[in-house]
Amino acid sequence: MAYFDVASSAPLHPVARQALQASLDEGWADPARLYREGRRAAVLLDAAREAAAEAVGCRPDELVFTPSGTHAVHSGMSGALAGRRRIGRHAVVSAVEHSSVLHAAAAHEAATGGSVTEVPVDRLGAVSPDAYAGALREDTALACLQSANHEVGTEQPVAAVAEACRGRGVPLLVDAAQSLGWGPVEGAWSLLTGSAHKWGGPAGVGLLVVRKGVRFAPRGPADERESGRAPGFQNIPAIVAAVASLRAVRAEAADEAARLRALVDRIRARVPELVPDVEVVGDPDRRLPHLVTFSCLYVDGEALLHELDRAGFSVSSGSSCTSSTLTPSHVLRAMGVLSEGNVRISLPLGTPETEVDAFLEVLPSVVSGVRERLGAPVSAAGSAGGEPSLVVDALGKRCPIPVIELAKVFGDVPVGGTVTVLSDDEAARLDIPAWCEMRGQEYVGERPADHGVAYVVRRLS
Repeated sequence: MAYFDVASSAPLHPVARQALQASLDEGWADPARLYREGRRAAVLLDAAREAAAEAVGCRPDELVFTPSGTHAVHSGMSGALAGRRRIGRHAVVSAVEHSSVLHAAAAHEAATGGSVTEVPVDRLGAVSPDAYAGALREDTALACLQSANHEVGTEQPVAAVAEACRGRGVPLLVDAAQSLGWGPVEGAWSLLTGSAHKWGGPAGVGLLVVRKGVRFAPRGPADERESGRAPGFQNIPAIVAAVASLRAVRAEAADEAARLRALVDRIRARVPELVPDVEVVGDPDRRLPHLVTFSCLYVDGEALLHELDRAGFSVSSGSSCTSSTLTPSHVLRAMGVLSEGNVRISLPLGTPETEVDAFLEVLPSVVSGVRERLGAPVSAAGSAGGEPSLVVDALGKRCPIPVIELAKVFGDVPVGGTVTVLSDDEAARLDIPAWCEMRGQEYVGERPADHGVAYVVRRLS
């Protein structure tokens, strides 16, 4: 079985396993106690903090360990916003932040009456530093920007945004969960978060860095541990294992980044050649070395993932038809790219070329089989004659059926004719315009319709 989903969670690194087992006998006591067992635990905790700070690029007294990466984001955002409440209640985030950031921003709005500005991204998934700077206001208390996107791998211009924020006196929190295993985050950021299970450490360990001079007011009851920013007894063996694995993957990062980037380049080039009607998304150059995402027209994402799993490949997806909410990924929606049949591949360290070759070998038949079962058209081309306009009723049908129904009849209208798709599936708002762009056709727009929305497409060729 080939595991291609380390962006969700990486397998426990062998060094982490060894460190965890070794520290279980020494790290169980309370590090705040002065007796021998407590001093041993404190030595382990202090050494882990110093090593983590060195890897991040901060002072040891600026870094605390948290119960998870999500906890680090929530406590970092709430503490920074509370510390600067006299400045204002406005926050700025990018439209493609991890859900932990967006949920914390929404909670801030609900609890304080503050406001949040989402900075849009381009079709590659990156923010413009100028647009981000333009979103900063006199009452902006906090800005947030991920170092690299968790769904498409696009790296963000953190250094440029951090410089703009510093010029306005606004602290920038960087969610570095996806990139920290590959290297430190450049730029004059103010706060940073990470999550150990993303780089091969044990789950249940996160880190939060708050630079000296940043106003910060921890939320919740006071606690004497971790500078009051992460209450509760520290899981020292897990912390030691997390830091040991971070140092281990950093030692491999340069060589593995070059090797995995070459494998990802092969996937990016070969998938559109092997499978028709595919859109590879994300920045082809400014990206994480191990991650690639593509979307397939006329494919049910859930069925595609199940078939790939049966073929021996564990991958992830941002398609609405693989989620319980039946709404497309907010990342893909913000980028304006195709969401149906979405596949995210994130390769673990040490992935052999043979596994990538095997994936490329089975993918065409898997996609073809799913399309055939859904009744997808073999080709969208058709005659130049027919009715000048057609209406497709796809109400009650989920992705990718509305786009499949559009493609089936599109050739039946002449050049200049239109097809109107009636749909109540949220994904259609994203996938129909994306289909038009891929096919070189005109997306006219949408209008309200009974029980749904009418999406209008004009044939140009």
